[in-house]
Amino acid sequence: MGVVTLEKEITVAIPPAKTFKVFVLESDTAIPSILPQAVKTVEIIEGNGGPGTIKKITFGEGGDFKYMKSKVEVVDKDTLTLLQCYWRKLLLRNKFFVLEADNAVPKNQINGFKPDS
Repeated sequence: MGVVTLEKEITVAIPPAKTFKVFVLESDTAIPSILPQAVKTVEIIEGNGGPGTIKKITFGEGGDFKYMKSKVEVVDKDTLTLLQCYWRKLLLRNKFFVLEADNAVPKNQINGFKPDS
């Protein structure tokens, strides 16, 4: 398992709270609407959107990956913070591999979620 940290700073003319609302709190419907060729659907498999929620993100046709799953670890509206873990299957030479990235959350703190085998 490897740790992947993504950080990007951009300037937008939208207040931070509204940006967080659209791209984090409402991302399940907003992202497929904004980028339907990239993200087909976001389905909540378990939970209510808060910590512990497991989502299945299905990508558009023609991409390298069909889908991946994520688990929400932290959502903090006051500090505009989101921490998610992602899992996806990778098919290489007719063999499946499961790639995991824990985004700096220790594996022993991710309880109850197991990627598809």
